[in-house]
This record gives sequence, structure tokens and C-alpha cells, in this order.
Amino acid sequence: MRAAPPEARPAGRAAPRPPVFVKRSAAPRTAAALLVVLLLLVIVRLPWAGDLGMHAATVERLRHSLLHPGNPLVDTDTPSPYYSPWMLLLGCVARWSGWSVFVVLRLAACAGLALLATGVRRYVRTLSAHPAAPALAALSLVLLWGTALINWSGFVSLNSLALTVSYPSVFALGLAFHHWAWLTRALRAPAGWEVWLGLGALWAVILLCHQFTGIVATLGALATVIAARPPRAQWPRIAASAGLGLLVLWLWPYYDFFALFSAGRDLEGVHRALYTDFAGRYWLALLGVAALVVRWRRDRRDPLALFFALGALVCTAGFVSGHYSWGRALPAALVPAQLAVVLEVLGRGRRAVRTGWAWALAGALALGAWTQAGVLGYVVGRAALPGALAVHYTEPWAGYHWITPYVRYGDVVMARDVPSQLIPAYGAYTVVPGYPEFFLPDEARREHAVQRYFARSTPRGARRDILRMYRVRWVVDGREPLRDPGLRPVAHGPGGQVLYAVVP
Repeated sequence: MRAAPPEARPAGRAAPRPPVFVKRSAAPRTAAALLVVLLLLVIVRLPWAGDLGMHAATVERLRHSLLHPGNPLVDTDTPSPYYSPWMLLLGCVARWSGWSVFVVLRLAACAGLALLATGVRRYVRTLSAHPAAPALAALSLVLLWGTALINWSGFVSLNSLALTVSYPSVFALGLAFHHWAWLTRALRAPAGWEVWLGLGALWAVILLCHQFTGIVATLGALATVIAARPPRAQWPRIAASAGLGLLVLWLWPYYDFFALFSAGRDLEGVHRALYTDFAGRYWLALLGVAALVVRWRRDRRDPLALFFALGALVCTAGFVSGHYSWGRALPAALVPAQLAVVLEVLGRGRRAVRTGWAWALAGALALGAWTQAGVLGYVVGRAALPGALAVHYTEPWAGYHWITPYVRYGDVVMARDVPSQLIPAYGAYTVVPGYPEFFLPDEARREHAVQRYFARSTPRGARRDILRMYRVRWVVDGREPLRDPGLRPVAHGPGGQVLYAVVP
């Protein structure tokens, strides 16, 4: 069995004198605490961007029916991969408490943030016993990215985390860190069958909650097992753990997990953006890659080096083959790099070398913090930011609460583009889903119907047929006034948006 790495051994020997900026761990702990406070203040505001509407719609459907929620976005009865164990729990909370979906999502954000923070702490403790390690690792994970912003679920740069903190991806990544910590300890010391079966069930829950983060969790677990070189006596337990995880995935009743492998062809175009401006988005993490090289030369089975290699291999294969959605595994390369540099700063090498790592990391963290300082705008508003920080601010979307006095739960709304991503959050359906729906067989037909409805050349009779086909009661649009005697304007919203009632 592989011994614990020297960084993780708390025994006997005195810890090396830390570099100045991590002395007694006060500075990184204070900075990490301030970041947590900032994120909690962001959660109060809950800026709307990206997939928030889809997750709100999912909770709303489960609030009304836990067993048969139907499609979360359009009025049809199909399975959906958005119905995960975490969203099911949130649906139960919404159903039994009566709280609004946005209150529930704020609670989900707090829970996800707490799980991520404790997961990072537990996993880093398996790598280093230094008291500053968890806080410094947290800072590295959110700031050691690049000087161009990246906002994507499953990516925990500070700006991305602020916009996605209520998403299942944050919850799943927190579980992943706990899973790696638990797995590391199970491989270092004898663990019973119940521990290994628990690890398998947890692995399945991560995959069900957020499939892309589940891939990252899988690569991290695989690297951990390879690095540990477990004896033959442990392999039956490892096999049982994997087997139980696969069984849970197969038995999950809300959607067919394994069908996703053949249902994601339409995702490649969307994910091509992950490979654009690659250097600008990630170059600060090269400091961690250098640290990984040092660790790999020291130990050819270093778990972080293996983790990085697996993640880099998947991402490279995705780029070469055109499967750009594989780029969602990029955190599997970034996380070990971001942690490796922290371990070099706090390790047992020569003091001059560690001091060099420390000042390099301090400079990179400062540059990363400056790049992502626009996050402050989610708390104080853009107008309160100095001009130098305002350029880093990503404007949140405006909601559609202004339609709720008229549009009721289950009503179908004809909308296109961004409105179709937001409106289902309030309980209504749209004709076309605003997000990929892998199990919706008529998605292409719905998209064509929406395009035809809003085309100027479409006869009025054809428009009425489309409204009847999809039982549309409302139309939302803001590009130009819809002059149709079959529509009656009832409300006006931001950006010239108009809500029209369909006249029977």
C-alpha cells in the first residue's frame, strides 16, 4: 500500500518555516473568508445569467409533481437529465415549505458553497497538513485562471462561481472533492465494504447531478486509485464500488443516464467556445503546470500529476476529434494544477525555492483577483464600480417577473432566443426549449414552428395554426410590434418587450 505523501504526515517533525505571506496562515485564511462573504452577498442578489432559468423551471415542475414532472421547459411528457437527485431534494423543499423557487435556489447556493468549501478542505488535508493549505488552495482554485473571463457551469473561477453558485454543478463539484478525500483515505487505510459501497453510490449521485462534473470526478478518482497502487485484496471492494455506482445510474427513474452518450451530438457547436482564447482564459494556471512537472519528477505516480494528465488527454482529444463538449473536462486539468502550486509553496523543499514559488503565486493570485474584481458589481451594482473594474463586470440578465400577474403556471408562451430561457422559471412553458433537451423528439419541428411564426412572410392563418397546435396562450416579443388582430397587448417589460394575449 502506498504511504501517505510527506506533505500529509503530521507526525513528529517540525513544520518548515512558511514564506512571509502565509506565515501562521492568517493572510490566506482572511482572504478566503472575505471571498466567502462576497459570495454570500452575491447569493442575496442572485444575479441571473446562463442556466438559472432552466434550474428554476426544474424545481418548479418538481414542486407540482415529484413523480411525473414532465419536461421542465415545454408542455410535453418526456424525461429530462435535469431531474437529478439534488433537484429532486430542492423540489421537495419547495413543495413542503411553500417558498418561492428563487428562495429555494438561494438556499441551494448556500448549501453548494458550504459543500464546496468543506470538500476542498477535506481533500487538501489529504495532500498537506499545513494549516494554511486549505485556505490558500481555495484562493488558487478561484483566482488562478487567466486575464480573460470564463463563465461556465462546473468552472469555479470567481466570476463563474458567482454566476453559477446556485447551479447543480457547484453542488456536484463539492461532492467530488469529498469523494476524492474519502477515496484517498480508504486507499491509505483498511476500509470496510460499507465504505466502498458508499463511495460507489456517491460517485453515481455526482454523475446524476451534473454529468460533466461527474466526468471530472471520475478522472480524479481514477488518478487517485492509480497513484495508490492498491493491493490485490482491495480490488474486489473497488470493483463492487464501481458496480454499485453503475447500478444506481441504471436504476435512476427520471431519465436514462446511459442514453446521454448518444444524445449529445448537438452540444459540440456550443462548446467550441471553450477552446477559444485559450491562453487568455487559463494562462495563470501554467504556474501550477510547472509545479506539477516538479511533483512528477519527484514521484511518477503523483496523484495530482496523473489527474492533470487524464484531464489534459480528454480535453486534447475533444479538440482534435471535434468533440468540443469534452472540453467540459477542463477542470480535471486545472484543479490539480491549481493545487500543486500551493503544495510547492508549503512543502519541505529549500526555503529559497519555496519563497520563489510563494511570490510567483502571490503575483498570479493578485492578477487573477484584479481580472475578476467585477464580481463586486453583483453586490454594489455596476454604477458603484470604478471604471477600471467596471470593464470586468458581466451584466446579469433581466427577469420576466413582470409577466407573472397575467401568465399562470402551465400556460404556454410563444417566445424566442433569451426569453425562452427565462420564462419557464416562472412556471410557464415555451414552445421551443431554451436549452438542449436530449429526449425531446420534436425539438427541430418546434424550432421551425417558432421561426415560421415570427417570420414576416408567414400568413396570419398559418400563425394561428401554430398557436393552436402548441396551445399557446401568450406571445412575448420585443423586436418589433406584432400587428395581428388575434393578439392583444397586455403588459410591457424592459427593453421594449411586450406580452400579448392570444385572442380566442
